[in-house]
Amino acid sequence: MAINVPEIRSYIRIFHYFGPTPKLIPYMKCKTFAFCLISLLLGQIHLLAQDKLDIKFGKINPADFDLSKHSFDSSSAAVVLADIGNTYFEGNGNGSFTLVFKRLRRVKILTKAGFEAAQDEILVYSNGAGREEQLTDLKASTYNLENGQVQETKLDGKSIFTDKQDRYMALKKFTFPAVKEGSIIEESYTIRSDFRQYLRAWNFQCEYPTLWSEYEVKIPEFFNYVFLTQGDQNYHIKTVKNTADLYTVRWSNGTSSDDVEHLQANVQDSRWVKKDVPALRDEEYCTTLKNHVARIEFQLNFTQYGETGERHVWLGDWFMASDKLLKDEDFGGALGEDNRWMNQELQAVLAGAQTDEGKAQKIYGYLRDNFTSSGQMGIYTDHPLKAVFKSRGGSVAEINLLLVAICRHENIAADPALLSTRGHGYTSETYPLISRFNYVVCAIKQGEKTIFLDASDPNLGFGCLPGYCYNGQVRVINISNPYLIHLYADSLKERKMTSVVIVNDDKEFLAGSCQSTLGNIESINLRDLVRAKGEKSVFQRAMSELGADGSLENEGIDSLSKLEYPVKVHFDFNLKVDTDQDMLYINPILADPIKDNPFKAAQRLFPVEMPYAQDFIYVLSMEIPKGYELEELPKSARVAFNNTEGIFEYLVQHDENGIQLRTHLRLDRAFYAPDEYGTLRDFYTYVVKKEAEQIVFKKKK
Repeated sequence: MAINVPEIRSYIRIFHYFGPTPKLIPYMKCKTFAFCLISLLLGQIHLLAQDKLDIKFGKINPADFDLSKHSFDSSSAAVVLADIGNTYFEGNGNGSFTLVFKRLRRVKILTKAGFEAAQDEILVYSNGAGREEQLTDLKASTYNLENGQVQETKLDGKSIFTDKQDRYMALKKFTFPAVKEGSIIEESYTIRSDFRQYLRAWNFQCEYPTLWSEYEVKIPEFFNYVFLTQGDQNYHIKTVKNTADLYTVRWSNGTSSDDVEHLQANVQDSRWVKKDVPALRDEEYCTTLKNHVARIEFQLNFTQYGETGERHVWLGDWFMASDKLLKDEDFGGALGEDNRWMNQELQAVLAGAQTDEGKAQKIYGYLRDNFTSSGQMGIYTDHPLKAVFKSRGGSVAEINLLLVAICRHENIAADPALLSTRGHGYTSETYPLISRFNYVVCAIKQGEKTIFLDASDPNLGFGCLPGYCYNGQVRVINISNPYLIHLYADSLKERKMTSVVIVNDDKEFLAGSCQSTLGNIESINLRDLVRAKGEKSVFQRAMSELGADGSLENEGIDSLSKLEYPVKVHFDFNLKVDTDQDMLYINPILADPIKDNPFKAAQRLFPVEMPYAQDFIYVLSMEIPKGYELEELPKSARVAFNNTEGIFEYLVQHDENGIQLRTHLRLDRAFYAPDEYGTLRDFYTYVVKKEAEQIVFKKKK
């Protein structure tokens, strides 16, 4: 059951529910009273059975394999029978507190496709300097029902290995043994952590249906956390109760005896339970399911011991967060230094530049064209900027922070800016949750205008960002003014113009030419494709559209290396005509037809998140094939989307010699709420149907 864990998490609280208090029963005859009392007790027993799942690791019996009484999607590859976690605090020997997180998870494998659920990974954090969370008491077993008896196969501890993600995170990975269709797999473990800011979050949903998901957190009054929730927040149980607990904290005095303090504290005991949670399934045009999973997490706000104790703020505001980031040696520590080691090389780089913008363009082009990015995302550096400069390569953050440092070295107003890519999830506009960000770019301030630069991508022009950066807010890290700019996909207006000309030649062929001028994002994507697979890969789709009777020649791509200009793709083609046929059928949309509706489901729970707004025009001019006459022509049509927010035009006309066609697909937005899904689906249904219509020619007699 591989868990997707590329981000820092917080953790969760849950509330305890005992059911309604019984009402007083008036005096009645003994038999009636006894009957009512028994009914009441049975009802309370039934209620308790619903509100508490009695489950222990290793306690599996044959009845647990029978899921006929449960209702869930029968097409599922696996089903989570139970996922139960709890977190509490305990005093430690370092004069502080330790978070203790415990988890028990049980899953039944239904089909071979569910074998992925048997591959697990557990995230553990470290401070990058040797201290890390401790994973203990890990137990994992597979249970199979053989001849009516439960057979257990335990995980060998030697089969657990560590996958270091970076210096702050590692994954403990293992695969359950002896898994087959019908198996039940079960795991239990404890994580002890001295990093109170990493109180474990909880996902109530996953890629499989979940019968029972429960999380409980007990937080003493010394710690204040902010609750952060998303997705469906309807719970089977959601309760909170206040209790008290005694904590023992120790300080080591070296050779002397330890100092010990016993702290009595009020505790908030919170518990959430969800039952029969549907699987979370990916859908077309969904940036990441992490934005929509039913989830709850915590962010440490402040710590304070006693009403008169000093309050230590963790969360704060963006001014405090910017100050910390700019002082962090792995982020902004080197940005304010003199960095004289740049001087000699920059003289040649900046030769001829007179203005700040001219200098910024030269610096940006120098880094983009001469430094190699590893592609690793994140906001912190692993190497000093001087080492990155000498090695001519590094992570996205290292290259773009180096860009900021060089610009500042030349007295250009530049700041680092944080964002979260579309695949990483949304950020919070309310709180400075640094863990929600995974990408660093450079922000150049020119008057009232901010220009964002990403020198880690060799295919980006000055002032351009990859499409995956358009995910909401960008936070510019500036100690005096950490300002916010929104970058939504709606603001990306992708325009594309394609023209096709088809004429008769002297043979049994239709000869044609096609030229497409791409938009900014498609130009970037095409340059990436050419860099990875070569120019021939660009024309493979055109060949497939023409079919076996077509051929290409004179293929070309213009402005491939002129990164500030749109790419133009052009080619000539020949389309063979079978003159033995009485009827000739040709689809006039010969370039990039929309053949399939991406929105097939009857309903959708998530918003539609396209990569950009679109404005695509296709023009065809075609001679009628020799020896044929026009038999049937698609009708012109015009359909509006939400009155003025989009349009699809299909305009066709003809004369005795040829046919002219113009289609126009325009959608002014990239984001559509779930309640707009039906309208969008119907719009695309019409477009697909219309673009599939063919021109019919009849052989002259």
